[in-house]
Parts: sequence; C-alpha cells; structure tokens
Amino acid sequence: MEREEDYILVKRYLEGDESAFNEIVKKYQKRIYWHARQMLGNHLDADEVTQEVLIVMYKKLKTFNFQSNLFTWIYKIVTTRSINQIRRNQVKKFFSINDEENPIDIKSDNDIIEDLSNKEKIERLNKALEKLPSKQRQVFVMRNFDELSYEEISKITGKSVGGLKANYFHALKKIMGQLDGKE
Repeated sequence: MEREEDYILVKRYLEGDESAFNEIVKKYQKRIYWHARQMLGNHLDADEVTQEVLIVMYKKLKTFNFQSNLFTWIYKIVTTRSINQIRRNQVKKFFSINDEENPIDIKSDNDIIEDLSNKEKIERLNKALEKLPSKQRQVFVMRNFDELSYEEISKITGKSVGGLKANYFHALKKIMGQLDGKE
C-alpha cells in the first residue's frame, strides 16, 4: 500500500505537481531526521543532513526507478550524507584549535536524579557510538534504533547479510566493552 502511495506521489511530482513533493517531505522528514540524528549524535548535524537530503531528493527524484521502496532509496541518501558529515566532522575536529567537545551544556532547573541518570546513560552510549567505525555504527543504528532486519539493511547498503551481522557483532562487543568500562 505504502509503495503504491509513494508511486502515485512520485508520478504526480514528475508530472509537475510540486505539492506531491511536499507530501513526500511531510511523510518522510521525521524519519530522515531521526535516522541522521542516530547516525550523527547531535541535532545540528542531523538537521543539516536532513536539509541536504531533501535537496538531493528534489533534484534526483526523477532518477528513482521503483526497484525498491521509496524510503529505501531515501534511506541510502540519508546514510551516505550522514557518513559524509561524520567525515567532515572528523576533519574539523582534527584541525580544530578549540579542544572543548561540547562548549554549551544547558541543563534545566527541574532535572531529577532519574533524568540525570538516563542522560548519563544516553551520553555514554552516544560516546561509544562515536568511537565505532562508520560501517559498524551504521549497522548498529539501523538494527537498534530503526529496527530494520538484516535483509532490509542489506538492500539499503548493498552489503551481504553475513557481513552486516559481523559488523553488528563487533559494534555490540565494542559498545558493551565501553559501557562496562573495559575499553
């Protein structure tokens, strides 16, 4: 059903109906953002990547050939752009004069101990994710946050299911080691 709806929207867009593109954006923008956010670990980069993806979609939608679901095609774009952003960030960090990782840390007055504990856990997980190689991070995020099967990830990335499972295993092992304080 979703595939048929997407086909109709793309067809309308290709026939000159700009409102069809707006409908596609409304349908997928949050998913694009949250995938980028999980890959990148922060709002600003995720927001930037989301904007890049929407521009790419607008320009390249005419090349979509319906051999996969529309969101699979979009997901590939988000993943590629996120990995590119990670690389840009690594270059910036390497050449950065400022050693502060997070210069702005805003905390609300009504934080309670449980919220702080959860924030610490999330922060530790994000730091562990940042240390992973991009392929391992990608598989980990897609499996755990996007809840995709290995087969779906394989279609998106073009990698074998066995290779994805190996990357996931290594990612999980590294993350657990870091969270347990062993690395």
